[in-house]
Amino acid sequence: MAVMAAEKMRSPMTYRIAVVEDEPDIAQLVSSHLQKEGFKVDRFPDAGSFLRSLSKRRPDLILLDLMLPDANGLEICKTLRRDESSKAIPIIIVTAKGEETDKVVGLEMGADDYVTKPFSLKELTARIKAVLRRPEAEPASNKLEIDGELVVDLTRHQVLYQGNPIDLTSTEFKILSLLASRKGWVFTRDQILDSLWGHDKIVLDRTIDVHIKNLREKLREASRYIKNIRGVGYKLEK
Repeated sequence: MAVMAAEKMRSPMTYRIAVVEDEPDIAQLVSSHLQKEGFKVDRFPDAGSFLRSLSKRRPDLILLDLMLPDANGLEICKTLRRDESSKAIPIIIVTAKGEETDKVVGLEMGADDYVTKPFSLKELTARIKAVLRRPEAEPASNKLEIDGELVVDLTRHQVLYQGNPIDLTSTEFKILSLLASRKGWVFTRDQILDSLWGHDKIVLDRTIDVHIKNLREKLREASRYIKNIRGVGYKLEK
């Protein structure tokens, strides 16, 4: 199955990561480590300087602290997801708020992953690579259709329902693509987690439920195609 095939990344040197963090020591530590791993890194001490930079240079991934001096990171996440130019940029929230409810709120705002402080640099790098990873093989068809109404365009990274585009985060798009790749096939939460994060997964099953909830809300009437198989996982069928 193409979507479940082995995955690979481009060279880290081709990726630019924005580190939005107001604590200088943490920002320096993370930036230096990522640069040693081969990534290009831009540091921002507050939301304002980061948002202004987007008009000049678009990062491939954002590490976003929640407690910034001039804004709430969750609001920044929501703003990025509403803007056409930034809605598809992967976001990993990095924060000291580690309660499950905080993680759920972050995911509901459109974050792709959530890392709590203190964290290991090895874990952070693994999560970044997992979020950036893309399928290695192209599927037999670049468009997956459900009942002639819902279309998942893998080439354009676009979802259409009755011809109208639906804005999804990169993680939501991956989940929908996976479910659509085998219509009627039940994917367990572990299988979905493996598809998204592979062996680097360090996340809760609850993460998938939150992403599915967000996905259903955005699909509106088309949400009826996503079926919850109690105690097992999810499938997509008409």
